[in-house]
Amino acid sequence: MQKNIKKSTAAFLLIAIANLVIACTAFFILPPRFFYDAAIIAYDKGNLIGYFGSYPLSILFYKISGFRYLPFPVIALIQFPVLMYVLYKIGIPDRFEKLNVKNILVYMGILMIAIFISMPSKEFITFLYVTPIVFLCMNDEVSLKKTVVYTILILLFFGAIFRPYFALIPIIGGGMYLLSLISFKNKTVTTIFYGLLIAFFLSLSHGIIKGKYLSEISRELVNNDRIGSADANSMIVSPVKTDTWYGEMVSVFYGFFTVNVPLNGLKYIFSPQIIIFIIWQLLLFYILLVRFSKCLKERKTYSKELLILLILFSFFIVQGVFEPDLGTAVRHKIGIFPLIYFALYYESFRKELQ
Repeated sequence: MQKNIKKSTAAFLLIAIANLVIACTAFFILPPRFFYDAAIIAYDKGNLIGYFGSYPLSILFYKISGFRYLPFPVIALIQFPVLMYVLYKIGIPDRFEKLNVKNILVYMGILMIAIFISMPSKEFITFLYVTPIVFLCMNDEVSLKKTVVYTILILLFFGAIFRPYFALIPIIGGGMYLLSLISFKNKTVTTIFYGLLIAFFLSLSHGIIKGKYLSEISRELVNNDRIGSADANSMIVSPVKTDTWYGEMVSVFYGFFTVNVPLNGLKYIFSPQIIIFIIWQLLLFYILLVRFSKCLKERKTYSKELLILLILFSFFIVQGVFEPDLGTAVRHKIGIFPLIYFALYYESFRKELQ
């Protein structure tokens, strides 16, 4: 047993060190489009700095910390080890050194952390912000009720000051949980289906009050300005216009499957980086779906694990409404990687805590 733990730790450290090299050299290798957000955050030429919103707060964070004055490779040298330390504190599962689908997904996830968070990044803040949710779920001294309340407050606060769509996660997740209490033939698929319906009705309510549906003012608006751009070859464009209630319903469902089960993305056969992301997403979604099914069936045993999975699938549903392209969708998933990491290995962490 001890030998396996040592091998797992050694594998984790080796992977972390290898990807630290990638993180520090990414600035010299990656194309300019990977640094659009980083440039906005670091240089703030539009004077966006402030206390509300993902860009204003990110700019403020990097200014106060002094990171914005450092070269990007130096920022990577600081940020990447911090993120690896977070995963280390969550735990290194047994047999982490073994080549299996679950471990390979995490290896690839760590690689994407090195690629996407090796620079000034909103995802760096998101990654650190959602981490306490994992530690709450791992702490047996914190009751389930308190964990749920704290988690809801964490997500609502983050939605209020940083990314508004995080405030939708407790609504969708809570609705999915309540509906999952009803006896369905295929509870897992039905619960997700109703989660999509909740997202649609939230968008419909916004359309009635504000005059425009959620995907219309987010994904479609962003993509309208990017049509024909060389940097937008993986755009997610609804097959129908989103200015009607039925068009928005199609958009919500289409967006969810495009982001999380992106089989239609296989058409980008000549863009190997997109194909790799698609394979990663397909395998990740399948494994999390299996775990979600297990937690729904044994909700008393896996109550806190179910909470994490409800957050994840609510986030996946929200992504279907807001994400403009596959690349952005993957980057945002890396922002919540602590939740994904815990969900993939929760059985291993449960054994370590017992």
